[in-house]
Amino acid sequence: MEHDRSLAPKSARTPFWTSVARALGARSAGLSPADAESTRAADPDSLRTTTEGTVIGFAATPGAHAWFGIPFAEPPLGELRWKAPLPPKPRAHRLEATREGNACSQVASSLGVPGPKGSIVGSEDCLYLNVWAPRLSPGDLAAGEARLPVMVWIHGGGNSIGTGSSFVGSRLASAHGVIVVTVNYRLGPLGWFRHPALRAADTTPADDSGNFGTLDLIRALEWVKGNAAAFGGDPERVTIFGESAGGVNVYTLLASRLAKGLFQRAIVQSGMPSDETVAVAENRKDAETPGSATSGREISLRLLVKRGRAADRAAAVALEDSLSADELARFLRSVSPAELIQAYESPANSPFLQLPLVFRDGDVLPQQDLAEYLASPAGIPSVPVMLGTNRDEIRAFQLGAGVGIKKFLGLFPRAEDPDRYLRSAYFGSAIWKAMGADEVAAHWVRSGWSNVWVYRFDWDEEPRSFVGDLALLLGAGHGMEVPFVFGHFEYGDVSHLIFTEKNAAGREALSAAMMSYWTEFAASGDPGRGMSSGLPHWEPWSEASADAPRFMILDTEKDGGLRMSQTPVTRDRIVEELAQDAIFVSTDERCQLLRLAAGTNGVTFRPEHFERVSCSNSKPLARGGS
Repeated sequence: MEHDRSLAPKSARTPFWTSVARALGARSAGLSPADAESTRAADPDSLRTTTEGTVIGFAATPGAHAWFGIPFAEPPLGELRWKAPLPPKPRAHRLEATREGNACSQVASSLGVPGPKGSIVGSEDCLYLNVWAPRLSPGDLAAGEARLPVMVWIHGGGNSIGTGSSFVGSRLASAHGVIVVTVNYRLGPLGWFRHPALRAADTTPADDSGNFGTLDLIRALEWVKGNAAAFGGDPERVTIFGESAGGVNVYTLLASRLAKGLFQRAIVQSGMPSDETVAVAENRKDAETPGSATSGREISLRLLVKRGRAADRAAAVALEDSLSADELARFLRSVSPAELIQAYESPANSPFLQLPLVFRDGDVLPQQDLAEYLASPAGIPSVPVMLGTNRDEIRAFQLGAGVGIKKFLGLFPRAEDPDRYLRSAYFGSAIWKAMGADEVAAHWVRSGWSNVWVYRFDWDEEPRSFVGDLALLLGAGHGMEVPFVFGHFEYGDVSHLIFTEKNAAGREALSAAMMSYWTEFAASGDPGRGMSSGLPHWEPWSEASADAPRFMILDTEKDGGLRMSQTPVTRDRIVEELAQDAIFVSTDERCQLLRLAAGTNGVTFRPEHFERVSCSNSKPLARGGS
């Protein structure tokens, strides 16, 4: 739902999908709108002392304390724009942490932060986090070995939209005795941006990296390490978990030398290793080593034209070349967040920006391709890892973009050709599973790292109604597992379209199981039989034999329940299936699917894959953007 580095077309989201997206987590409050104001009075029992000073939160339901809007870094304003974040200064006053901090600057959307269509919302002053913990008085906080596991959530949104405040940690915290932290990080070009003018004698390698969003997450983890104990948490049992772009960011933190020791477990939900070269991020598009059409140097040219300092790109090139690095840096920092973001392109009616994200800078992240690095000896993790995808990842994007969709009465979606809709989604979702989970896990285990657990989320019990057959259109689509992980299904006015009384018993039982597995993994580094100890045993990925257990299927009893599967998904296997499966009605359809996949960032196929499917032209279909 939030990840734009996929097989999903980056085109318009329909009004219907916007509503569904809101139902799945776009509300920004930790409580329902009806009770938010009446229940956020500061609770004296929530008084805590952090490294910057005292904070007081409020009683959240059910059975938790919450602290919203705690700064974990200095506001990255003025000269601090496009620099590594600094620790926040100590406070002389008590912080009343009962309101969310600012979201980071982004295009308004119901997928992230609402606002007028096309407007820029949020703020550069956005480096805040939220904390949930079991409701206890200061004297009852756990200490020593009794301290609680800490789970740090990294939100998705294509690294260009979203906010940590869209997610509610109260049920995880109260039901399973963990500390839950949700964080903001700089997004889009404020989070990932490179330009030679920003490198100066007094800047550090981290400042020069361009990976400011990644550095924000590292700074947040440093804050958690220094303050977990103040909330009853164990600073030596920190789990990072994230979905979609948040899952990509978990992969980057596994690869970053600067994040070592700041977390002890990692969970990747629907993430795929993906990054860009420094040249793509920085160079002009007509350089000897070409950059992206939205590289840092191309954006600076656009801004010079938009500000009226140059008539066109050619004049902007001449002007930029005549300016000193200091003059150009001052100009770039004088541009407002709205001006900067609007200099980028996004697909029609979409808030996702097309820009390079996550750079191989050689300091924050390795200079090697992220997927290749994770498959190298240096990239083998030193912490337990859970990886997983949703069975029908791509259906959410097909529905949202209207691919293969017609409208009944001009409003309600129907699949034009249900069989083709399903097989296209099946192929794309299988690639996501192969590259985002199974191939990574198999390599790590073959390399000697056995602490890897993999899942596939299969829940698809949405109703069929006048709105549409959501089990067909959406199924176990992208983002659908998130409400199950947090145990919250009340996210807005259209929640009832998906989460109904008829499917309540099954989904609530599945959600309880998933929360139990996730929190047991956070507690012990092994999901095992869950925190409740009564679930089917989730075995680690094994390469011992062809029929060894590999991943857990997460589903309701109605559809087979929780169970291990022995069948991995690889690109070789996908291509073989694509070549042989009679459901694909033509070679043209097979080739189109393969070429579309090969044109997606992070997805690669070898020439022999195209030959196996009888494709004469292996050139990928152009995707545009990043």
